[in-house]
Amino acid sequence: MAYLLNTDEQVKEMLDTLGLKTLEELYDYLPKELIIDELNIPEALGEIDVLRSFQNLSAKNKVFSSIFRGAGSYRHYIPAVVPEMANKERFKTAYTPYQAEVSQGTLQSIFEFQTMICELTGMDVANASVYDGASAAAEAVSMCRDRKKKRAYISGGVNPRVINTVKTYSWSFNAPVEILEQTKDGLVDIDALEKTEHTDIAALLIEQPNYYGLFEDVSKIVEVAHKKGIKVIVKVNPIAAAVVESVGECGADIAVGEGQPLGIPLGFGGPYLGFMACKKNLLRAIPGRIVGETKDEEGNRAYVLTLQAREQHIRRETAGSNLCSNQALCAITASVYMSSMGPKGMEDVAMQCYNKAHYLANELGKIGFKLRYNSEFFHEFVTESPCDIEKLNRYLENNNILGGLPIENNGILWCATEMNTKHDIDNLVSLCKEVL
Repeated sequence: MAYLLNTDEQVKEMLDTLGLKTLEELYDYLPKELIIDELNIPEALGEIDVLRSFQNLSAKNKVFSSIFRGAGSYRHYIPAVVPEMANKERFKTAYTPYQAEVSQGTLQSIFEFQTMICELTGMDVANASVYDGASAAAEAVSMCRDRKKKRAYISGGVNPRVINTVKTYSWSFNAPVEILEQTKDGLVDIDALEKTEHTDIAALLIEQPNYYGLFEDVSKIVEVAHKKGIKVIVKVNPIAAAVVESVGECGADIAVGEGQPLGIPLGFGGPYLGFMACKKNLLRAIPGRIVGETKDEEGNRAYVLTLQAREQHIRRETAGSNLCSNQALCAITASVYMSSMGPKGMEDVAMQCYNKAHYLANELGKIGFKLRYNSEFFHEFVTESPCDIEKLNRYLENNNILGGLPIENNGILWCATEMNTKHDIDNLVSLCKEVL
C-alpha cells in the first residue's frame, strides 16, 4: 500500500512540540525491564534467498489432490474472478469506513454483502465484520439474553467447536449453557424441548444442516421454541441455503453461519468469515457494522454506516459484543463469489454437493460402510467403520486423499462437494475396499 510516512522535518516538529529530543524518549515512562534494547533478528536475506526459504517451508505442506472431509471447512471451486477482484489494492485496507463521503466504495461493497446474506437467509437485516461462524453463533446467543433470561440451549448436532466457542463467551457473562440431546436419528429432540421446565431460556442454537449433515425440521423446532418464549438461532450452511427453504421463512429469529464456502480457500483454518442476519425486531440488538442506503442532497444514491451509536463505542468495558474493527475483506470475497455464481450457479453447486454425497454414501454402503442415521442429508453423512479408521485414513493419505473425519463411537464423517468427481469417488471406494 502506498501510505505516506512522516518526514524527518515532521518528526522534529512533533518532538519539539512535546519538548523531546528523540522518539525513544516517548517510552521513558515504561519500566526498564519491559524495554528490549536489541531484537534477536537474523541478518536480512536477499530476494532470491527469501523466495527459496519460503519454497522450502511450503514444501512441508501436504496438499491433497482429493478431499472427502468437511466438518465446518469445505473445498469448493473458486472462480478466477473472485481473487482477482477481492485482491485489488483499494479493498485491502480494513479500516472502518467512518467518513462516508470518502468511503462510498467500501460502504457499497458491505451493503451488497448484507443484501445477499438477507436473500440467502430470508432475514430482514444483516451485518458485517463478524470474524467467523463460531463467533457469529456466540454473538447471536449473547444478543438474545436479557435480565430475566440468560440460559442458552444448544443442539447436540451443532459443530463441537462452535459449542465450545459459545460456552466460552457465555462463561464470561456467567450465563448457563445446556446441550439439548439428539434423537436416535441424529436430530434435535423436539419432545425434550417441549418438556423442558426452564423458564429462563433466552435462545436455542441449532444448525441446518447439522454437524452430521442432516436436515433439521426447523419450522417445527421454531414453533415449539416460540411457544416457550425462546428465540431460535440457526447456523446456516450458505451453499445448502441456495436450495432449501430459508430459515427466515421457517420463522427463525436469527441466522448465522460460516462464510468460508463462499469463495474463501481452506487456507490453514482462516481467515474465515462469519455472517449474521436477523428479523427487523432485533435490529437494534445485532452487533457489528450495518450499512444503509440513502440519498445525498442532490438525490444521488449514497451509503452510510447506520445506527452508529454501537455499544462498542459508547460503553467499552460493559459492551455485550466483541465486534469492533472492520473485517470486510472476506465479506467482499464472498460478495464477488455470490455475484459471479448468481442464484442459478449456487443452486447448481448445491445440487452437485447433494447428488455426489448421496452417490458416495451409496457406494460406501455396498462395501460395508453403513449409514449411521436414516435422516435426509446434504453433502455430509456419518457411516459406521468396518475397519480401523486410523489405518484407513493413513492408507488414503498415502494415495493423496484426505479421508473422512473420525468421530465418536467408531464413526466417520464423510463429505463430498462439487470438487469431487465420479472418478475421485470411485477411486476412494476402491481404496477403502483394499483396506477391508
